[in-house]
Amino acid sequence: MMTLLFGMAAFAQYAPAGDKIKTAWAEQVSPDNALPEYPRPMMVRPEWKNLNGIWQYAITPKKDRLPEKYDGDILVPFCVESSLSGVQKEVGPDNVLWYEKTFSIPNQWKNGRVLLHFGAVDWQADVWVNGVKVGSHTGGYVPFTFDITQVVKPKNNHIEMRVWDPTNSSYIPHGKQVVNPHGIFYTAVTGIWQTVWLESVPNDYIQNVVTTPNVEQGTVNVEVSFTNPTRDDMYQVEVSYEGQPVALGKSINGQAVEVNMPENFLRWTPDHPHLYDMKVSVLRNGKTIDAVDSYFAMRSFGTEKDSNGITRLTLNGVPIFHFGPLDQGWWPDGLYTAPTDEALAFDIQKTKDLGFNMIRKHVKVEPARWYYHCDRIGMIVWQDMPSGGRGPQWITDQYYQGPESLRTLESEECYKKEWTEIINFLKSEPCIGVWVPFNESWGQFDTPEIVEMTKKLDPTRLVNPASGGNFYPCGDILDLHHYPEPKMVLYDPNRATVLGEYGGIGRKVEGHTWVKDQGWGYVEFDTEEKVTDTYEEYANQLYKMVFQGFSAAVYTQTTDCETELNGLMTYDRKVVKLDEDRLLKMNRKISHALAE
Repeated sequence: MMTLLFGMAAFAQYAPAGDKIKTAWAEQVSPDNALPEYPRPMMVRPEWKNLNGIWQYAITPKKDRLPEKYDGDILVPFCVESSLSGVQKEVGPDNVLWYEKTFSIPNQWKNGRVLLHFGAVDWQADVWVNGVKVGSHTGGYVPFTFDITQVVKPKNNHIEMRVWDPTNSSYIPHGKQVVNPHGIFYTAVTGIWQTVWLESVPNDYIQNVVTTPNVEQGTVNVEVSFTNPTRDDMYQVEVSYEGQPVALGKSINGQAVEVNMPENFLRWTPDHPHLYDMKVSVLRNGKTIDAVDSYFAMRSFGTEKDSNGITRLTLNGVPIFHFGPLDQGWWPDGLYTAPTDEALAFDIQKTKDLGFNMIRKHVKVEPARWYYHCDRIGMIVWQDMPSGGRGPQWITDQYYQGPESLRTLESEECYKKEWTEIINFLKSEPCIGVWVPFNESWGQFDTPEIVEMTKKLDPTRLVNPASGGNFYPCGDILDLHHYPEPKMVLYDPNRATVLGEYGGIGRKVEGHTWVKDQGWGYVEFDTEEKVTDTYEEYANQLYKMVFQGFSAAVYTQTTDCETELNGLMTYDRKVVKLDEDRLLKMNRKISHALAE
C-alpha cells in the first residue's frame, strides 16, 4: 500500500510547466506512460526496460562538478526547456545539465550483458553508473549505447549524466535551435530528448543490421555486425510477409547474407507501402546465439530523362513527382519531442491524407519510430543534415564562385562525424529517398567533397547537395527556393531540378498561437477561404512548371512553429487552416502529375 501511495504522490506532483499552447496529446502524458513504445523498430528484442519517467535534474555552472543536491523532478525524455518536462528552464552554453536516476534490473537478466541505450541527447553527454564512468558521446541526433554489465547490480543502480550543449554559440549541428529564439529560429533543446532504455542481450550479440534491397536483381543484402564472431557462426535471414514465409538466406565467415526474393515480390511505394518482416539470427554449431526482428522494403530511388529530356526522379524505375511539406518536427509542449507516439505518427498520416507523397525533414533528425511510421504509412523522406557553423554568402540565382569554407577544421570534422553517424543510423530505412547535406548556405563548405562522401556512405540514395543553394554542379539535384510563389530561376538538364521551398502562406488562428496575437507568414490572410485560394493559385502555377522542368516541390510548411504562422496546421495541431477537400484534390493532381 505504501508503494502505491508513493507512486500516486509522484504522479500528483508532476505537471507540465508554463502557460503556452499544447497539443491534445499533452493530456495523456504522465510519469507512468512517457513514450512507453519500443524505441527501435529496425532491431527488436523482447527483453528490455524503459527508463523514461521521473528523473532528478540540476543546472550548474559549467566549471562545477557533480551537484551536492538536485533542483527537482524532470520528466524524461522531454528536454528541460519544454513544458512536458515539468521544468521549462533555459540552460545555455555557460551551464551544464545534470540528471540522476535509480533503477533495478529483472532477475532473469543476470546471465547476459546489460546495455544502456540513449535515443538522443543534445549535445555532449558523460555518463556514470554506480559511480563508474561508462562512456561519453557527442552529437545531438543519433542513438548511442554503453555496455554496463560490469557495474550493474540487481537493485539500486544509480545513473548520473552530465550534459553540455553550446547550441548556436558554437559550430555544432543544431538546426533551428538558438539561445535567443526569433523569426525562423526556435527554443533551444538541451539534454535527453528521446527514450532511455535498458536491454538484455546474450554474451555474444548482434550489434547492428544493415539492409540494402536490390530491386533490379530481386535480392536483399543483409549485413550483420556481431560482437565476437567465430569461424563456426552462421548468419541466417528469414523473410516473411503478413506472417507467411517467402525467402531464406544464410552466410558464413562473416559474409553479408544475400536473400533471393520471389519473382513476384512486392515493391514499396507511397500508394502501396509493402513491408517485409525479417528475422536475423546468428547460429553457432546449430544453436541460435542471438536473434532480432526487423523489416525492409523492396524499392529503389534514381533519376532518368523523360521523352522531353527532363531529368525526373524515379521510384522503382518509374518517374514520380515528389511533393510534400517542409516538416520542422517541433511541438509546442515537447519542443523536439512529440508528446506521444500517436502524435508522432499524426503529422505523417495527416500529410498523407492531404495528398502529399513526400516529407522534407528540415534540419532535424527524428527518433527511429518516426521513420518506421513513414515506412508503414508510405511517405518518401528527404533527410536534411541539421545545420550549424558559419556559412558563406548565400547566392540564389547563379552557380556559386566564392570561398569554399568559412569554418574551422575542427568544425568541419564535427560536421563529417555527425553526418556519417546520421546516415549510418538511417540507411536501412525504406522511406528515405534523398540526403540533403546542406540547407541553403547555412554552414556550407566543400560541397562537392561532402556530396562524394555522402554517396560513398550510401550509394543507393539520391543526394541534394544544398537545398536552396549555394549551387555546385554535383550530386543528383538542383534545388531552388523561392517565396511565396513558385519560380524557376535556374534549370539543369542533367540533374533533377526541384523547388525545395516555396509558399509560407500565413494565417493567425486566435487561441492557437505560441505568442498571443503575434506571428508572421511570408504572405498573410485572415480566413480559411483566402488561404486556400492562394494555395491553389500557387499550386496551379507549380503544376504547369512540372511540365516545364520541375521534378519535385516542397511547400512551407506542415505546422506553425513558434512565431511562424505559415503552417497547414496550427502549432498545436488542433486546426487545419485550409479547406482539406480542396487541398487533397490539388495535391493529388500534383503528386500524380507524372503518372497521367
